[in-house]
Amino acid sequence: MSLAVAAGVERAGGTGSGVRWAEWQLALPLLLAFLAFFVGPLLILVVVSAFGDEKITLVNFAMWRKFLNDPFYWKVTGNTVKLGFLTVAATLLVGYPLALVYLAARPGVQRLLLFIVILPLLTSVVVRTFAWIVILGREGVVNSVAMGLGLVPAPLRLLQTELGLVIALTQIEMPLMLLPVLSVMNRIDPNLLDASEALGASKWRTLFRVTLPLSLPGLVAGCVLVFASSTTAFISQSIIGGNRLVYLTLLIWQESLVVYNWPLASVAALTLLISVTAAIAAISLLGRRGMRHLHA
Repeated sequence: MSLAVAAGVERAGGTGSGVRWAEWQLALPLLLAFLAFFVGPLLILVVVSAFGDEKITLVNFAMWRKFLNDPFYWKVTGNTVKLGFLTVAATLLVGYPLALVYLAARPGVQRLLLFIVILPLLTSVVVRTFAWIVILGREGVVNSVAMGLGLVPAPLRLLQTELGLVIALTQIEMPLMLLPVLSVMNRIDPNLLDASEALGASKWRTLFRVTLPLSLPGLVAGCVLVFASSTTAFISQSIIGGNRLVYLTLLIWQESLVVYNWPLASVAALTLLISVTAAIAAISLLGRRGMRHLHA
């Protein structure tokens, strides 16, 4: 009897190992692609950043010292991170009320709102960015309406400013904020909201004690996506911001394709990767702490 059981366990273990190896075989092409197109170029960046500008064969980390000792590069890095957080804040302020409208709407209206959210993704980001030039220009829609209503005596300067860039990025990145939030809100049981109101909670208390904690995972995911996308949005930063606003993406482009200083471009690219990763980790940590605090 014990021999039969042992044989059965051995066969089961062998079968389980075979299934796991089959799963690894299925994942092997994706793993190889990840190594070839992400890990490989990342290692090349690390190696190139260690060389100097003039003596490309000398490993002296001169570009790292130049980057870290120059206040200009620190300012560019800070402005890049600041742009990401400003865009996240703007998309939150505009997007979450829209998500609440979606939650309270009828199923037919919800499908219409979801289509409106997805619609910008069907248009190229280049087209959407150039459309904002028409809207924010000196003779654009915003200035024409403001001057027509007598709100301003002269056209506002919105292009090549941080404010104009944040406004444009808020609309461009809005689907990345709303889609995770709407996905989470779709799974909220309406009976929980009804129970909160039946127990005497006001709409605001229901919002902060029920709706917000249940939708917080979607908010954290949306903030991460918006931050990562807005800080690396080279097209929008270049077209709306111009050369007056220098961010790490523009610095990487100038150093690699204009000046041909590949070591410094590699240092800037790695700095962008490190800063974005650190900010995303901070957002995720704050989200986890917020969820623990709200559920406490």
